[in-house]
Amino acid sequence: MAYLRNRAVNLLNLHYGLHALALNGAGVFFAVFLLKEGISAPLVFAAIALMLAGRFVTRPLVLVLAPRFGVRALLAFGVIFNGLFYPLLAEVKGLDFWLLAVCVTGAIGDAFYWTCYHAYFAALGDEEHRGHQIGAREALASLVGIAAPLIGGWALTEFGPRVAFGAAALVHVLAALPFLGTPEVKFADDPAQSYRAALPSVLLFAADGWIAAGYLFVWQIVLFRQLNESYSVFGGVVALSALAGAVGSLLLGRHIDAGHGRRAVWLGVGSLAVVTVLRALSTDIPAMAVIANALGGLVGCLYIPTLMTAVYNQAKQSPCTLRFHFVTEGGWDAGGALGCLTAALLTWAGAPFAATILMSLFGAALSAVLLWRYYPAAKAPPDGLKAAA
Repeated sequence: MAYLRNRAVNLLNLHYGLHALALNGAGVFFAVFLLKEGISAPLVFAAIALMLAGRFVTRPLVLVLAPRFGVRALLAFGVIFNGLFYPLLAEVKGLDFWLLAVCVTGAIGDAFYWTCYHAYFAALGDEEHRGHQIGAREALASLVGIAAPLIGGWALTEFGPRVAFGAAALVHVLAALPFLGTPEVKFADDPAQSYRAALPSVLLFAADGWIAAGYLFVWQIVLFRQLNESYSVFGGVVALSALAGAVGSLLLGRHIDAGHGRRAVWLGVGSLAVVTVLRALSTDIPAMAVIANALGGLVGCLYIPTLMTAVYNQAKQSPCTLRFHFVTEGGWDAGGALGCLTAALLTWAGAPFAATILMSLFGAALSAVLLWRYYPAAKAPPDGLKAAA
C-alpha cells in the first residue's frame, strides 16, 4: 500500500473524513430543511443557484489573499467559516434575512474551501497513486456517511435544528486541525498557461455541476417527499446509499491506476446515466426511490475517482494548481447554477420532477466524451485531455 505512505495526503483524507461527517450529518439536510420550513421547491433550487453564483463572484479573493497568507491558511479559514453556515440555517423560517445570510455565508466558505482544497490535494498527491488516494478518500467519506445521516436525522427529530446544526459547526472546527501537520505549498506566479491548461477540466466540472442539479438537488427533494418528509427516515435512506459505496471506492481507484481508465469511464458514467433514469422513473414509487438512492452510493464510488483522477493529474501538471482549480471551480458553479435555475423554472412552470432529473443526462454525455479523450486506450501515462487543450 505505497499510496498510504504519503503522510500529507493521509492527513488531508483525515480532514476530509471529518468534513464528510458534517456534510453528511447536516449539509445533506439543507435542501429538505428549507422545504420543511415552507419554502417551495422552485425557490429552494433558486436559493442553491444564488449560493453557487455567490461562490463564483467571491472566488477571486482567493487569488488575492493566497500570496500573502498561503493556501493552507485559506483552506483552514474556508472550512471553519463554512461552519457558520449551519447555525444560520437553523434560524431560517421561510424567505427571510436568515436565508440570505445562509446563502452568503455558504458562498464565501465554499469559494475558499473547495478552490484551496482541490489545489492542495492535487499538489500533494502522487500521480502514480492518484486513483488509490482518491479511492481511499471516498471510501472514508462513505464510511462516515453511513453513521452521519442517521445521527443527523435523529438529532433534528429529537433536539431540533439548533442542536443538530450547532454540532455540525463544531465538527468543522475540528476538521481544520489536521492542517497543523501538513506542509505549505508554493504556487507559480504566471497564470496564463495554467488557465489554458484548465479549459478541458472546466468543461468537466461544468458538466458535473449540471449533473448535480438534477441528480442530487432535485432528487433530494423528491426522495424527502416520498418519505413523508421525515428527517430520521431520510437519514436512514442516505446512510444505506453510503454503505453501498464504501467498498467500491477503493476497488475502482486501483482499477484506474492499473491502466483501465476507459473501462472506468464506461462503468462510472454509464452507471450514472442508468441511475439517473431509474430516479426519474421512481418519483412516484417510494420503494423504487429507496433502491435508486442506494444505487447512488455505487455511482459515487465509480464516477468520482474516474472524474477526479483526470482533473487532479491535469492540475498537478499545470504551472499553477491553484489557478487551475480557480477556473475549474468556476466551471462547476456555472454549470450548477444554470442547472438549478433551469430546474427552478421547470418546476415553477409545472414540469414533473422526472423531467428535471433527466436534465442530468446532458451533463453525463459531455463528461463521458471528455473523460474518454483523457484516458488512453492502453496502459500509459494519460495525456489525452492535455492534448485536447
